[in-house]
Amino acid sequence: MADQPLLIGGLRDADPFVRRVAEQALWRLWSRSGDDVIDRLLVAGIEQMQAARFDEAIATFSEVIRRKPTFAEGWNKRATARYLAGDFERSLRDCDEVLKRNPQHFGALSGYGQIYFQLEQLEKALAYWRRALEVNPNMPGVEQNVEAVEELLREKKGRST
Repeated sequence: MADQPLLIGGLRDADPFVRRVAEQALWRLWSRSGDDVIDRLLVAGIEQMQAARFDEAIATFSEVIRRKPTFAEGWNKRATARYLAGDFERSLRDCDEVLKRNPQHFGALSGYGQIYFQLEQLEKALAYWRRALEVNPNMPGVEQNVEAVEELLREKKGRST
């Protein structure tokens, strides 16, 4: 994690290649717990999640968290699995845990936005997506979400006046 500040800075480099490499490096850095067993569990949970076996993935990520509660990515992956399973409230709580351990985790910040969007709390979704872009301005999907929600809020405001 000592390399994180340098890599976060790389997200704003003038060269798009450097920005892309910095983002990829951050994800790789965040996915290393320092314990081979934990790292293998994380990979297994990701495979379960990708196969839409969300209950198994949640159980695997819960084991990662039990074994190494300081590992932010265990919380992040469980938040993602819970989101995909439709358990938005627990996903939010897991995102809280991610940011306690890694306040620069743009994936969790973006995840908050997705959850709040699903909960139809558009202002909160917008705020979290903007925070994610403050950390990592290289997320076109998040930029599109911001633009779409801003438009929805303008339309909503226009109908109420």
